[in-house]
Amino acid sequence: MKQDIHPDYHDITVVMTDGTEFKTRSTWGAEGDTMRLDIDPKSHPAWTGVHRMIDTGGQIAKFNKRFANFGLKK
Repeated sequence: MKQDIHPDYHDITVVMTDGTEFKTRSTWGAEGDTMRLDIDPKSHPAWTGVHRMIDTGGQIAKFNKRFANFGLKK
């Protein structure tokens, strides 16, 4: 195997949407970082069967701004 081509795995803490935490090894972030999830299996409609509006970054506002001038000309 080639030396020095593998990513650095380290321990991080993952915080789910309901506040539960677990530790895992990852290449994300740095040693001891905390990853906070916006959507996880406890809140995603694919797993829960409940569809609800989750607008974390203003996606609807971004869409409306992007297509504000898009329409029929009079």
